[in-house]
Amino acid sequence: MTAARSIRVPKRASAESVGAALPTRLDSLTGLRFFAAFAVFAHHFTGVGNKTGYGLAPSIFPYSEMGGHGVTFFFVLSGFLLTWVYKPREHPMAFYIRRVARIWPASLVAAALAYYVFYVRAEQAVEWKSFIASLFLVQNWLPEATPTLPGNPVTWTLSVEILFYALFPLLARFVVRMRTPLLVALTVAGLVGMWAVNWWAFESFDPAAARWVMRHPLVYLPQFLLGMTVALLIRRGARFPLRPFVPLALLLAYVYGYFQLRARLSSGYDAQLEYMLRPTIAVLAALIIFAFVQREIAGHRGLLNKKPLVLLGVWSYAFYLLHHAVIRFSIYEWGRVPDKDSALFAMLGMGLVVLAMSWALYRFVEEPVNRWLVRRIPARWKPAPPASPVSPAGPEVPAPRAASDARTAR
Repeated sequence: MTAARSIRVPKRASAESVGAALPTRLDSLTGLRFFAAFAVFAHHFTGVGNKTGYGLAPSIFPYSEMGGHGVTFFFVLSGFLLTWVYKPREHPMAFYIRRVARIWPASLVAAALAYYVFYVRAEQAVEWKSFIASLFLVQNWLPEATPTLPGNPVTWTLSVEILFYALFPLLARFVVRMRTPLLVALTVAGLVGMWAVNWWAFESFDPAAARWVMRHPLVYLPQFLLGMTVALLIRRGARFPLRPFVPLALLLAYVYGYFQLRARLSSGYDAQLEYMLRPTIAVLAALIIFAFVQREIAGHRGLLNKKPLVLLGVWSYAFYLLHHAVIRFSIYEWGRVPDKDSALFAMLGMGLVVLAMSWALYRFVEEPVNRWLVRRIPARWKPAPPASPVSPAGPEVPAPRAASDARTAR
């Protein structure tokens, strides 16, 4: 693959002038979604070293703990994809219906399994205010939620997504018109602010309160803005000689170095390393997205563009919703497996089981209900024909069922 030629980035691009001939379908990002979801699965499978997972495999632990930050990739990807396919003439209500149609039906069905596993099977009392809040994906706003991740625990990330969805129609109107230097400066300031809030929270509050602050949806808005910025940079013509293996190698090196440093640093420096973790992973995720997107729009198709990986990416949202409940059910039912590398075979087998369940959830709930609800969006809320053939999202084309969109960017 040849390196992309660097070109000057325009300082300003209007809502009608960015990215006229760029594709709306980006299969490589769909494939990447599955790897991010599987990283979260690996994190929950191996646990955090205190016998919390199904089995700890020494060959991948503690590095598998970093898999929990696969959700950072989803947040950045969500900002990128919603901006990439942004329709300035779409009514906000139509946008909200499409978002709800994509994420809520599957989440409700997965909540039934989570209720059985995390409450009935675990013999835990239900705190109904917290549980109902989780069904409506607003649990992160409750500092007194019981437990701290009520309902289906993994849906805390959907609570973060909901805020971004609510703000996006208004936010996008301003962001797409910002001059590039200002947009980049605001994005950098947001990531620095995320680091500062993390530092402030853990220095000012007890650990439980600090963790609630760092799950609050407002804290993650800089990561969404980073995704929006990357989308607009590419649409405005930014190209850099960045091949995908470079940010992927940087990510692997960072994960290795992070855990090696933590074993050697004093408590103060170790804390700073932790505070910088979320912004750093976000930047690496943005570089990965940038590299793969510019590679794909240049006409290069790799492994991630192959149909099997695209399908895995399409099923990744369902996989994400189901995996934690399946892991916990297995612990309750059969106990943990020995903390040996043989646990990797159990992880592979469980992953295949979750994948089969994910296909069923996508095939019979997520996709058909989404299509049914979207078809019922009132005509008055659908985008009007554009005044010119170019929109910020490029030419409008029907997306096939495996198209990459923001449906699982979480």
